[in-house]
Amino acid sequence: MIQPLAESVQKVTNATVDGAAAILSRICLPAAEEFGLLLRDRLRYWRALNIAKLTVKAEQKLKALNVPDESHAHPRVVSKIVEEGSWTDDEGIQEMWAGLLASSCSPEGQDDSNLIFIQLLSSLSRIQARLLNYACEKAEKKLGANGLLLAGDLTVNLEQLRSITGESDIHRLDREMDHLRSLELIRGGFKAHLASTDADITPSILALHMYARCKGFRGSPTDFFSLKP
Repeated sequence: MIQPLAESVQKVTNATVDGAAAILSRICLPAAEEFGLLLRDRLRYWRALNIAKLTVKAEQKLKALNVPDESHAHPRVVSKIVEEGSWTDDEGIQEMWAGLLASSCSPEGQDDSNLIFIQLLSSLSRIQARLLNYACEKAEKKLGANGLLLAGDLTVNLEQLRSITGESDIHRLDREMDHLRSLELIRGGFKAHLASTDADITPSILALHMYARCKGFRGSPTDFFSLKP
């Protein structure tokens, strides 16, 4: 029952919904209101399914990392993760939300440090999430002289970008990287003044911290990346 209902909800387009609501409003306002309640209930059901998937993934991460059962997360953090994470059924982004939920758990339950990553993740499209994960996985990680985390230069060509993201439109890829750069998660993107379509996708230190948290790890990122001073 769950799968057919979820698929039927996904097939309802905004144009169809708006058109039906407008017609019903002209014909019978109470019927239009009832129609709105029906759609809202189905939307709640779809979101509930997404929350259920997210929490199962989070529990798996907690077990894999041997996090004590008594660890818990602050209600403010959980509420924001549930609210934002319920709006996506993309597997990759759900994994990231699950990681943030897992890495929010602490013995005292008072850690709110993931709030900045919640804000960032809620701003990402699935293309941006794929590109960011790739950049954080592939870039060389090292420690600076002051002991802080650094990422080595990472450049990819257009065909690699298309393969990583599943998007062929170079103009969309350009603006997706512009947005990542505006969030200070990658360094460069395309260089419009150059003939080359190579892109600098070197992740920022903030991106590396976010990547570790989205994997469910709440310790030092240097430990996550197995770096030695």
